[in-house]
Amino acid sequence: MDNRMNAWTWSLLLLLGLIWGGSFFFARIAVQHVPPLTLVFLRLLLAAMALHVYIAGRFGIYPILEARWREFLILGLINNALPHALIFFGQTRIGAGLAAILNATTPIWTVLIANYFTSDEKLSSAKIAGCLVGLAGTIVLIGPSLSASGEGPLWALLLPVLAAVSYGFAATYGKRFKTIPAPVTAAGQLTASSLITLPLSLLADRPWTLPVPSLDILVAVLALALVSTAFAYILYFRIMAAAGATNASLVTLLVPPSAILLGVLFLGERLALAEFAGMALIGCGLVILDGRAYRLLARTT
Repeated sequence: MDNRMNAWTWSLLLLLGLIWGGSFFFARIAVQHVPPLTLVFLRLLLAAMALHVYIAGRFGIYPILEARWREFLILGLINNALPHALIFFGQTRIGAGLAAILNATTPIWTVLIANYFTSDEKLSSAKIAGCLVGLAGTIVLIGPSLSASGEGPLWALLLPVLAAVSYGFAATYGKRFKTIPAPVTAAGQLTASSLITLPLSLLADRPWTLPVPSLDILVAVLALALVSTAFAYILYFRIMAAAGATNASLVTLLVPPSAILLGVLFLGERLALAEFAGMALIGCGLVILDGRAYRLLARTT
């Protein structure tokens, strides 16, 4: 398979970065009026329903779900229910851009977790350097919260980081699904995580007592579920099929700028100098982890 990036796949990658950056933007709008657990449930349920409609019984989805439902429950917990809840609770106090930057540390935690739990993805000197630079950026972002100058409380800043750790465990655990068609894995985990979050939403939020949200909140919830989750998964799979998983992972670098741009344009958010510095360090760490820039430089010298 030709895994090179062409103009079409680059355009799809840029679109995916904008869409996933938009998930932090839509969540920031919705979470001001919809309790986080209920928002998580609505996002997962609507996205799961959309993917089931898209799959329409193909790929042997239902026998797979029946045979491996326990594994889908675990994946749904650590890749959807838990990290989404952590991010949404954090976004009750911090902006879309900052949450996206903190969550962009996911590849760093994935590398560290994979080194401990797998035998084929051990740390190299480049990976260690990338992790150290990225973690330094995280410290720069969280540091001001220890004083009165921080944008939000420390707990709100730590929650997107903990979500990134959860995504790291999910990436390692998710390797066992590599023989399953990717749309089935997505639908399976979203279905399972919907079932996990339903009782939590009912018990914690009693959503039937909540006021009817306004039209803009409903649009934000629908966009979060259908565009930034269901459609984003389909787009991601198309990029992976055309350009490979490694190239598709470049979207990690595009999500924070997209979230920041949307937050600045529509929510009036602003980033402080320390937050730009932290984003730059995390971005450098991800570039080092990716390794392609170094290999390209080595070929040209």
